[in-house]
Amino acid sequence: MALPVDQLRQVLSQSLSPDVTTRQNAERALLASQTSPGHALTVLRLISSNDAADGPVRQSAAVHFKNMVKKGWAPDPDDADAKKFLVPTSDRDMIKNNLVELMCTVPPQIQAQCSESISLIASHDFPQKWDNLLPDLISRFGNPNWAVVNGVLLTANSLFKRFRYVQRSDALYADILYVLQRIQEPLTQLFTTITQQLDGYANNIQELTARLEALRSINRIFYSLNYQDLPEYFEDHMKEWMMGFAKLLEYKNPILVDEDEELTPGPIDNVQVSVVQNLNLYGNKDEEPFLPYLPQFTTLVWNLLMTVTPHTKHDALATISIRFLSSLIGKMMHRKLFEGEGTLREIFGRIVIPNLTIREIDQERFEDDPAEFILSDMESSDTESRRKCTQELLRAMCRQFEQETTTICSEHVNQMLGQFAADKSKWEMKDVAIHLMLGIAIRAESAQFGVSQVNEGVNVMDFFSTHVYTELQETDMNVRPMLKATSIKFVSIFRNQFSKEQFGGLLPLLIAHLGSPHVVVHTYAASAIEKMLTSKVDGPNNTKVAKVGGADLKPFLGNLFTALFAIIDNLDLNENEYVMKCIMRSLNVAKDDLLDVVSIVLEKLTSALGVVAKNPKNPQYNHFLFESIAVLIRAVCSKDSAHTSAFEHFLFPPFQTILQMDVVEFTPYVFQLLAQILEFRPEGAGLGDGYTSLFPPLLTPTLWERKSNVPALSRLIVAYLGKGAKDLVPHLMGMLGVFQKLVSSKANELFAFDLLRAIVMYMPQEAFMPRMKDIFQILLMKLQHGKTPKFVGLVTHFFALFVGKFGSQGYLDQLNQIQPGLGLMLLGQVWIPRLQSSSPTRLEAKTQVVGLTKLLCDTPALLADTNGQQIWSQILACAVKIVISPDSHLTGVSAEDNDNDAEIGYDASFSLLHFAKRPAVDPFPEVQDAGASLAKSMQTICASHPGVFAPLIQQGLSVDPKLSAGFESLCQKSGVYLA
Repeated sequence: MALPVDQLRQVLSQSLSPDVTTRQNAERALLASQTSPGHALTVLRLISSNDAADGPVRQSAAVHFKNMVKKGWAPDPDDADAKKFLVPTSDRDMIKNNLVELMCTVPPQIQAQCSESISLIASHDFPQKWDNLLPDLISRFGNPNWAVVNGVLLTANSLFKRFRYVQRSDALYADILYVLQRIQEPLTQLFTTITQQLDGYANNIQELTARLEALRSINRIFYSLNYQDLPEYFEDHMKEWMMGFAKLLEYKNPILVDEDEELTPGPIDNVQVSVVQNLNLYGNKDEEPFLPYLPQFTTLVWNLLMTVTPHTKHDALATISIRFLSSLIGKMMHRKLFEGEGTLREIFGRIVIPNLTIREIDQERFEDDPAEFILSDMESSDTESRRKCTQELLRAMCRQFEQETTTICSEHVNQMLGQFAADKSKWEMKDVAIHLMLGIAIRAESAQFGVSQVNEGVNVMDFFSTHVYTELQETDMNVRPMLKATSIKFVSIFRNQFSKEQFGGLLPLLIAHLGSPHVVVHTYAASAIEKMLTSKVDGPNNTKVAKVGGADLKPFLGNLFTALFAIIDNLDLNENEYVMKCIMRSLNVAKDDLLDVVSIVLEKLTSALGVVAKNPKNPQYNHFLFESIAVLIRAVCSKDSAHTSAFEHFLFPPFQTILQMDVVEFTPYVFQLLAQILEFRPEGAGLGDGYTSLFPPLLTPTLWERKSNVPALSRLIVAYLGKGAKDLVPHLMGMLGVFQKLVSSKANELFAFDLLRAIVMYMPQEAFMPRMKDIFQILLMKLQHGKTPKFVGLVTHFFALFVGKFGSQGYLDQLNQIQPGLGLMLLGQVWIPRLQSSSPTRLEAKTQVVGLTKLLCDTPALLADTNGQQIWSQILACAVKIVISPDSHLTGVSAEDNDNDAEIGYDASFSLLHFAKRPAVDPFPEVQDAGASLAKSMQTICASHPGVFAPLIQQGLSVDPKLSAGFESLCQKSGVYLA
């Protein structure tokens, strides 16, 4: 029931209480009432209150309303928890009709919450279910209150962001056209009006700031509307927009500039960033109507770069401006804008060198905020920085003017190295020189695999030997630490250019730098080692093999793990994901040599796990920690399964603590590792006391309601069935209950079938067969009401497994007791059409061929009439199609992942542990070659029924000449002759 407004005001006030009990009781009351019809409208009435004393309560109400919308406007239909928060349908139209007006009348902090609520609703309803939203927003463009104008512009900007970074589609273009037809003209008029007004308020900070804020939002809206294609209206009105952009790039007003502010951009800076972003968008699209304006804007952006300060507040303006020049200079069509040695030298002197030079703020970040420094500087980071953009500019210059750029750059490099040689305190000069080399030496690279092609005019290895190697040889870790970090980064980036022998010389130096007290240095060293361990060289038969193998790493393992775990054990340092990733990679490379160190490494990892379990903060670090444990389990237990008892002894206590504390971030990892250890337990050892006592709680329904648990829990149940199905017979009904819950959800049906196949494969037949009729009925109900290609694929896979295990008659009997003739009907209307439209691969392909072979050979009912005979012929065609298709990979049980190539990392929805993947289990190991088995089975039934099957075979294979030829070839290979 919805709370009256006075009671709601009281509850919201209590939700702000410092007393935990009071606050929790209030939160429970809000949760209980939020799905009641009218509750959301009461919240909106409270937000609209003008009572100054209600300020904190109104703010709390706005946040509460936003969270209601976020969880309950369009909950995931497969998430049982989310459905509990559904906003009542009866309230929705009233909310949408009043929310924009409310946003325009509340204070700025509350306005921001209302704007976000509008955006959340619009992401689902706009435009189809909220066609008055856009006219409502546009109607307020002329409002005299700038807080209202900026509120609706911010909201519109948030709405249209979805037009960016998405794949083109008819639906997307329909939405863009809908928006353009309504907003393009009023937006253009608003833009030109405001730009013209700026000069009239030259001395009024408040009026100017409001207008510049509006212009920034307008520019971001323009960006979204132009992101996919240049709309015809904007092409026709290019002049108005370009004149406005030019004015904004030239706009200066000292009253809006705080000379003492170094961190936060000013209003002019923000607008100019948004203008250059639009110019960059048009420049990258090579839109013809924009080309006449390019010379003017190139000059304006150049002039802008001459005026930016080194301070952080100008970082965004500097990076986008450099990126704009890079996009132009790298294209042949714009070559004339930049050609000439004088222009190139000016770019070096006035843009490249200043933006590559270490600033005071960089040095402060290096020491005081290493995480932020690494984020902006690390090779594989997505974050833009002045240095990264400047190096991209150098590479763009090399694409058009490689010889000239290389010559000019070499002069600067030699000059700077000379300055450093004469005075070692000028280490910044050498740092710039190395970054210049990083800018011009690389022709092609990827974050995952490093540099694949270098500038032939640059001797990278000579530069390394002469200038970089010496820095790495310096043993005092406090001497020029930033230069050490740059030198390590150089090694990491050019890892492909080093030989295996050079790696052997570099590894001790990098391991030594793991001992640096400077976080950036030891992080870069760990990252460089990790990347070196994934570096490849050409191997036999066009393969790639690891440059550094286990034998190469073995001599360094002791020092390497000592140094890495010294960082992990230091509780004064933040959790370092790069160090943990290096541990994971090192363990995987050294997998054959871990038995001697497994105890100490496992002890260190469980200790680290105990620390982070108390307060999980860094998801990537946590993921690599669990991956490291998985590597250790796989490496040791795959050699001797008896070691599983040691892992159980070490890991069960921390795992039980995590499960008891319900550390939601970690439970999916724990379930995966428990499954991995269980799968490695020796054959015949059973489940053991620990696993046996753990099983009943795993069937608790609340565990399965958490989406992130489902993949890992189902994997664990399957592992239990694989090792101790007989012991789990008393829990069969609980497992079938889990199956029924999972199969009802599109998101979880895959895991439902994993569980069902395991029950059929491992449990005693007499335990589950009495329940098969109910199971088939559940599957048929889903086929009738929720049929999708994915579900059809899953259910036909199960049908094939069931037939393969229990014969075709067992399959027909189960279905025919539900409805006579149902088995044949499903064959003809579901199973065969699925195989005709898409072929399975690997183990499923084998399972299908085994099941189809039994249907062909053991089903007399198929021969009773012409319909059955036609189905028989189609089954044969499907089986042959699978066997002869190279895409089926019938002989490969699973796709092999290359551990070194795998992109391993955290995923917010479900983080699969790469090194704990479930091994593929062949349900029919006794069938060595499913294709040969099919051919020989055909020979047997043809011989036992002369003249009966030959016409049916011909009928089935005649639909495609490839099938006839393929089947003939299969028979020849199998030594089979059909009479």
